[in-house]
Amino acid sequence: MSLNALTKPLKKGDEVVTVAASSAIEDKTSLEKGIEVLESWGLISRPQEIEARRWGYLAGNDESRRKDLEPIEIAPLFACARGGWGAARLLESRIKWQPGWLLGFSDVTSLLWARYAAGFDGCVHGPLITTLGEEPPWSKERLRKLLFGEPVPDLTGTTWRGGNCKGKLVVANLTVATHLLGTNYVPNLKGAILLFEDVGEAPYRIDRMLTQWRLAGGLNDLAGIGFGEFKGCVETESISDEETFQVEQVLIERTSDLGIPVIGNFPIGHCSGNAALPIGREAILNGDLGRLSLSF
Repeated sequence: MSLNALTKPLKKGDEVVTVAASSAIEDKTSLEKGIEVLESWGLISRPQEIEARRWGYLAGNDESRRKDLEPIEIAPLFACARGGWGAARLLESRIKWQPGWLLGFSDVTSLLWARYAAGFDGCVHGPLITTLGEEPPWSKERLRKLLFGEPVPDLTGTTWRGGNCKGKLVVANLTVATHLLGTNYVPNLKGAILLFEDVGEAPYRIDRMLTQWRLAGGLNDLAGIGFGEFKGCVETESISDEETFQVEQVLIERTSDLGIPVIGNFPIGHCSGNAALPIGREAILNGDLGRLSLSF
């Protein structure tokens, strides 16, 4: 898939638009802390009143949330406030994607994938504004470097299957991405390095989703696959270890026969230390060393 022109690095004085595309803002303090981090980098936050918006469990109706992505005056950075649910609803109508950077993860997977599938660069799987303030220093600095065009360090995980590959990097929440199967919003994954993360899903549900990917052929042509944090993905019922699988067992079993490098335990996802990664950029997955490198 060819991309439009590569997104220009940010510079001090650039403006940030806050996007509330998913659930309603429940914690104004965490929103303010995240904005403070962005402003400490010399960015300027556009005044908005998104924390006052609510439509049931959503941060406003679909029209108002979509307008966050389509402002009259565009900005170099669109940073999503929080996850939850609601972003996929916005895809029912055509979004006029803007150039620049779009930042977020979890429920924002829907927007990142749809925008990338439409040929736009600048999609970053990384902290939300409401989680940014609690990120460790290394994670904040990694995001800053990525957005400002500076080199970022490699990520290290655990080798589950060796080998080396190079390809376009695609990152997602497993649950959200699975719900996009069969739509036009799944990007071309042929030759890609695909990374998944998730939260609060029992091992059998992770098994079910990865099986759906296998049945749909979505894992057939990958160059490599990796996994981040699967936080709280444990059996909720009181049963013995012999009566279930651990989530790591499921991840390994469902991918070990793909014939490609597989690495687990990358620091991405619903964890303190959610490493920012640029979707659609070239990366190298070294299964022998358990390392992910950006090659641009």
